[in-house]
Amino acid sequence: MIEIKGGITAPKGFKASGIYCGIRKNPNKKDLALILCETMAAAAGVYTTNKVYGAPVGVTRKHISENGYMRAAICNSGNANTCNTDGYDKANATCQALAKALDITPDEVIVASTGVIGQPLPLEPIINGIPKLVAQLSDSVDASNDAANAIMTTDTVKKEVAYSLEIGGKEVRIAGIAKGSGMIEPNMATMLCFITTDACITPAMLQKALSSATVDTFNMVSVDGDTSTNDTVTVMASGLAGNELISSENEDYKVFLEGMMALCQTMAKKIAKDGEGATKLLECQVINFNEIKGAKKLAKSVIRSSLVKAAMFGADANWGRILCALGYSGVDFDPDLVDVWFVGKAGRLDVCKNGRGVEFDEDFAKKLLSENEITVFCDMKCGDNNATAWGCDLTYEYVKINGDYRT
Repeated sequence: MIEIKGGITAPKGFKASGIYCGIRKNPNKKDLALILCETMAAAAGVYTTNKVYGAPVGVTRKHISENGYMRAAICNSGNANTCNTDGYDKANATCQALAKALDITPDEVIVASTGVIGQPLPLEPIINGIPKLVAQLSDSVDASNDAANAIMTTDTVKKEVAYSLEIGGKEVRIAGIAKGSGMIEPNMATMLCFITTDACITPAMLQKALSSATVDTFNMVSVDGDTSTNDTVTVMASGLAGNELISSENEDYKVFLEGMMALCQTMAKKIAKDGEGATKLLECQVINFNEIKGAKKLAKSVIRSSLVKAAMFGADANWGRILCALGYSGVDFDPDLVDVWFVGKAGRLDVCKNGRGVEFDEDFAKKLLSENEITVFCDMKCGDNNATAWGCDLTYEYVKINGDYRT
């Protein structure tokens, strides 16, 4: 499996576009994206578990669950279309307008929105922008870039990646674009991810692969502990790679799942690294625990801790906060067995052995923890299950961004 160029247009059968239509106040920021598949694409999705969810989530969930095959995905940024009395009307109207422009049916459209919650979505800019959006459809790298930029809100960088892998002697490509910077703790199943692939696979197996990959990737990310109302990850498979149809959990499925896992993990790390105001990507690896579910909860507890995140921002090797976060995770373990150490480009720093502090060089600690990517290892020494979670540091800028996000 190798990383390739092209973004979401790298797989066969896909075109994309991204434009400014007028939802945002800043005309220099694109706010409407489109992905089109030339075939009836097998489709799957995972969605926010928040009981308060946006109208686009409800519409997309219905379309994919009832249809199983999609043709297009449209997404606006700048407004979440959530908690509005006319939210479903506008989400459905968007699908209808796009379907008419593309000569497809409304239930073949994935619709998504991201942005401010509780403000009515202006529909007119979307309706008026669709002709231009369709006219600019292309399978070029620039088209993928435009779509990736159009779904961004407080993101500071676009998030896209594409991989090539071999299944049954055929080249299969899988690619994606994502947005997510704040309000990030997906527990899926405000982040969005749109995945394309040219694999030939049934909707049921596509859903199985996406759901399996999500558990160990997107669900292991936390920027601020807030689960968005609009979290959505969808995938469309054109089937044009020419591989034998994947309809069961055979060897071809396992290879495809590896590709899905790689893509989702890359996206998860990009989202964590671009957390609102973040200066560092944090990774927590809990190793040697007696069961996987507990290992995941322990890793997530460390990554979620505001005090751990603040200490990492200050490059302070305050390992007691890590043990504290493990302790309130709700998972049973023996604190007197736990070892903790940090790893970065500068090397390794041991700070805790058997639940007790060890002497370390504060100057080296400062150097290591000042890097922009840091891994925290927690060895529980009671089993052979491992789990990894991703997050970021907590900075002054996070409060600044969210203090006036709506206004």
